[in-house]
Amino acid sequence: MKIPCYDCNTETELEVGFEVINFVCPNCQSLYARDKEGKFRRKSQYKTTHNDFPLAIGDIGFLKGSEYKVTGILVKNVQQSYRWTEFILQNKENEFIYLSLSNGHWMILTEMEETFNVKSHPLTLEYNDEDYDIFEFSNAEIINAQGFFDFELPVNQIIYLVEYIKPPFIISVERMNKVETAFHGEYIEKAAIKKAFPNILLPFQFGVNMIQPYRFNVKDTAIIFCFAALLIITANWYIYKDQFEQFVFSKTLSFNEFDNKEITSDAFVLKGGSAPLTIKVSTDVDNSWANLNVALINEETNDEIYANKDIEYYHGYSDGESWSEGNNSEEFNICGVKEGKYHLLITPMKAPEDHTNAEMRVNVVWNEPSSRNVWLVIIGLIVVYLIIRFFNYNFEKERWSDSSYSQYDN
Repeated sequence: MKIPCYDCNTETELEVGFEVINFVCPNCQSLYARDKEGKFRRKSQYKTTHNDFPLAIGDIGFLKGSEYKVTGILVKNVQQSYRWTEFILQNKENEFIYLSLSNGHWMILTEMEETFNVKSHPLTLEYNDEDYDIFEFSNAEIINAQGFFDFELPVNQIIYLVEYIKPPFIISVERMNKVETAFHGEYIEKAAIKKAFPNILLPFQFGVNMIQPYRFNVKDTAIIFCFAALLIITANWYIYKDQFEQFVFSKTLSFNEFDNKEITSDAFVLKGGSAPLTIKVSTDVDNSWANLNVALINEETNDEIYANKDIEYYHGYSDGESWSEGNNSEEFNICGVKEGKYHLLITPMKAPEDHTNAEMRVNVVWNEPSSRNVWLVIIGLIVVYLIIRFFNYNFEKERWSDSSYSQYDN
């Protein structure tokens, strides 16, 4: 179909599969209506000069498994504070879909066969056994248009809208020219639009759209985290249920015999899951220091793990006050010791000038497995979940900020 504009001398040509009732020149926004003779007569002109649309009349894209072309563009406005753009697309089977663009966010809609009674603006609407919550009812007007239309565009008339949402879905009930039509829509990501129209220049996206899905499903995340925590607790119990504390070395070492000399322990076998090896050491240091060096040797792999600890205790009296620091006993761990056959190389040492300290007492225990790491992971899951909930709350609060039915208002 080819329609000339007598106002700007522009000719627009596009093959459409419907009877054109109204045509709006993409160049000057002159509105044409078909008369009784089938000719198009200029009726009025849209005054809005904004024509910077990401899609143009005739653009072709692949959506919902079919090739669609843009046949019409509408710009709608609510009380001069909120506007959005609707792109009408048709495929070769003469099926229509509608792309709605607002603040860089996209949704795709199709006309519904169902009808809804929304005159009293019920708070919920049921569809496919799902409840949709009312978002807003408003009076809108068309402030700009382009292209070919199979319906009469209202001039200086109000369009009544009632919108119900269940993100990422929407039911929009629209009353125009005394005809009520319901549309079902779904939020569509920018990447899908870019894939459908490779040459499109996508507008900047900001704010939260009324049906934009949150990055995480809070309910599903909670269920997954609960199952993960239960699995961790069960696995920890199963691995360590038969494991018990095992003493592997206990001896008092004389400094006269072993000062700065290496002692080899008897071999010992550890069975079970990984657990820390705890070394407890005490010695009679007094204004002095001592040191213990421990090497854990795996006799099967010859792997060596080293650890050492200083034992210091100092005290005195100065400025009229007594003071002390350090201790004559210490405790330290070799973490994550797996099952296997081991022996220890132990080297005690004391300060050369210390002649009063005679011995060092060393006890080495392979502990019962600690559940500390398990609870740290579970606490971490709880913290992550609370963070997700916090951001979800703010996300939903921003979503409903433009609605008269917000549950987040003080």
